[in-house]
Amino acid sequence: MGDMGVVACFLIFSLLRLSSAEISSKIGINYGTLGDNLPSPNRSVVHIQAMKAGRVKLYDANPEILQLLSGTKLQVSIMVPNNEITNIASNQTAADEWVVINVLPFYPNTMIRFLLVGNEVLSYYSDQDRQMWYDLVPAMHRIKNALKAQNINNIKVGTPLAMDIMQSSFPPSTGMFRHDLVDTVMVPLLQFLHDTKSFFFIDVYPYFPWSGNPSHISLDYALLKGNVRYMDPRNGLIYTNLLDQMLDSVIFAMTKLGFPGIRISISETGWPTAGDVDEPGANIRNAATYNRNLIQKITAKPTIGTPARPGVVIPTFIFSLYNENRKSGPGTERNWGLLRPDGTSVYGIDLTGKQPLSDYAPLPRARNNMPYRGQVWCVVARGADLMKLRPALAYACGEGNGTCDALAPGRECYEPVSVIRHASYAFSSYWARFRSQGATCYFNGLAVQTTRDPSRGSCKVPSVTL
Repeated sequence: MGDMGVVACFLIFSLLRLSSAEISSKIGINYGTLGDNLPSPNRSVVHIQAMKAGRVKLYDANPEILQLLSGTKLQVSIMVPNNEITNIASNQTAADEWVVINVLPFYPNTMIRFLLVGNEVLSYYSDQDRQMWYDLVPAMHRIKNALKAQNINNIKVGTPLAMDIMQSSFPPSTGMFRHDLVDTVMVPLLQFLHDTKSFFFIDVYPYFPWSGNPSHISLDYALLKGNVRYMDPRNGLIYTNLLDQMLDSVIFAMTKLGFPGIRISISETGWPTAGDVDEPGANIRNAATYNRNLIQKITAKPTIGTPARPGVVIPTFIFSLYNENRKSGPGTERNWGLLRPDGTSVYGIDLTGKQPLSDYAPLPRARNNMPYRGQVWCVVARGADLMKLRPALAYACGEGNGTCDALAPGRECYEPVSVIRHASYAFSSYWARFRSQGATCYFNGLAVQTTRDPSRGSCKVPSVTL
C-alpha cells in the first residue's frame, strides 16, 4: 500500500473511532416469538428491562410490543419481513404505507433506531429468492425515502446478513464476498450504507465453524477465552478469538470493494445450550462462557474493537431472549435462549458486563464437546401428540425410495401395529435416507435423536452413522 493509501486508511480509522463515541456499547437482545409457551409481550419487556439490556431487536414490527416499549430507554430495531421486500422495491407508496403503519404510531416515544429490511435474504437460493436479492437494495432506498418524507432522520436502515455471503474468510485478510453477489448486490448495498452512514449488519456465530471442524479449531478460541493466538500471515494482525477473525474478514471484504469505512453491527450472535446428538459443544457451560466473554469484550472501557479496527464500538445483539420451541431444523435452533419460557435464567448472565467472571456460580460440566461417533436413530419424542403423528408418518412414508417398505402388512416391522413404533421407524428411515439432502430429525417437534437402538427382533430400524 502506498503512502496515500496508508494516510487514507488512518483518516478513515480515526473517523470511525470518533463516531464510536456517539454509539452505545450496551448489549442488545434478539426477541423472537416462535414459541407456543412464551411469556406475554408485557412480561417479556419487563424481563428485558430487568436484564438491563440496552437494545432490543424484533423480527417484525409487532404493534403490541412496540407500544409496550414506549417510554423505555431501550433502543429498538424493527424489521420488514422478507415476503414484503419485492412489493416495496417497486412501489414507493407501499414503502410509505409501511412506515406510516409500523413506525409513525410509535416513534419517537418508542426509540426505534434501526429499521432492517429482510432477514438473511442472501441465504436463500430459489429463483424467487434470487429475485429478492435484486430487490433488496431498491427496497432499502424506498424505506429510507419514506422515513425522510416523515422528517425521520435518526433511524438507520440496514439488512442483516449471514456469514454464508463470504467466498473466503480465512485468513481474515483474504476476506471476499461471494462472486455471485458482488456486482449485483454487495456493491449497491455498500454504497447505500456508505451514503446513509448506516451499519453493515452481520449474523456471526463462532459456534458453527467450530462445530463443523472441532478437531482443527480450538474450542477456547471459539469461546473468546483469549488464551489462543493466531497471526494472519498476510498482515501480521494477531487474533485471540474466532469472533474477531470472522468480523475482520467482512471488514477486509468491504475494503476490497472500496468501502473501508462502513461500521459493523453484530445483529445476531450467541451459543446454543443444547442440541442434537450430531451437534457437539451445544451445552450450558459453553453458552455461558461465550456470552459472558462476549459481553466483557463488547462493553469494555476503553473499547476493544477488533484487530483491524481497534477501539471501534460494535453494536451487538445476543441471540436470543428465549428458547423458541416452534423453530424448525436441528435441535440447536430451539436452544439459544438466555431465558426459559417461564422467565427464569438458563444460566447467570450480566448484560452490563460489570459482574466479574469469577463471581458467577459454577456451571454444569460439558459432556458433549467431542463429536459423537456411532449410530444415531430418529424416534418419536416423549409426549408427542398422537393425532399429529399420523400425518407425520404419512409424510415420511410418502417420500418413497423404499422408506417404509418394512412397515407393509406381513413385512418385518409391521407388527406390533402401533402408531408410535411405525412412526419411529418411518422417521428414522426418512432421516437416514435424506439427511445428506438437508433432512433433520424434527418433524414439527414430534421426533428426537437417540443413541439407543429401537430395533426389535427381525425389525432393524435404519440409522445414521456419525
